[in-house]
Amino acid sequence: MTVLDTASSGASTRQAPSHSVTFGMTLVDIGGITRRNLLRILRTPRLLVFSSIQPIMFVLLFRYVFAGAIKVPNGLYVDYLMPGIFVQTALFGGASTAVGLAADLQGGMIDRFRSLPMARSAVLAGRTIADLIRNVVVLVLMVAVGVLVGFRFRASPGSDVAGLALVLLFGYAFSWVFVTTGLLVKDPETAQVAGFLPLFPLVFASSAFVPVSTMPGWLQAFANVQPVSVTVDAVRGLLSGGAVEHWLWQSISWGVGIFLVFAILSVRQYRRL
Repeated sequence: MTVLDTASSGASTRQAPSHSVTFGMTLVDIGGITRRNLLRILRTPRLLVFSSIQPIMFVLLFRYVFAGAIKVPNGLYVDYLMPGIFVQTALFGGASTAVGLAADLQGGMIDRFRSLPMARSAVLAGRTIADLIRNVVVLVLMVAVGVLVGFRFRASPGSDVAGLALVLLFGYAFSWVFVTTGLLVKDPETAQVAGFLPLFPLVFASSAFVPVSTMPGWLQAFANVQPVSVTVDAVRGLLSGGAVEHWLWQSISWGVGIFLVFAILSVRQYRRL
């Protein structure tokens, strides 16, 4: 009997006795939880559809409404825009992690998982990996939309793949922020609002859509160093064939730091439930 079968059979909600969990068992548990969440996405395709409509609307609005008013140095605005859209899509997609975990908490599924002899981190890691796979699908769609509106890759294939991989890895690191949010607020409606609150200042007060040099001086001080800006600039450099060293190490540092801090906080909060 698999972990999922045992959970769905109505296991007791009391805490399972302590036991030794091997690395191999942890991987099996993570695989089972990932599969459960992927099946959930497949059985609610409207979730994938609506999570794709929003970034497409951003592309069309900025490409055809604001492009004429926004001037960027050394290139076309659509080539400047799309790396920001890619990062925004990965971050906004990760917000569903908070909602999904809060829904599992409210529905009692987390209590069932906690009663099973499984790794504490498996529920959280399985959720984030499933959302990472969904982000891959949405990112491929956004690349296709970008090409249709005039975006072009201007670097080597290896650099292009590295740029898209950086988008996904940064989005995955941020998904642990949303895991912590979902575990703290515990209800889906609040989780949806709380998940998006930190994203708006980070995404819109960044270099995602406009050059930082056009912002007021006090805002530039924040926008130049915050994680979304440095990641967008790194992805932009990788996809355009420009210089990336200054931005790349900062983006990786931010991503690793965010992942480590919020993964630890998430597991600790999960143990307190």
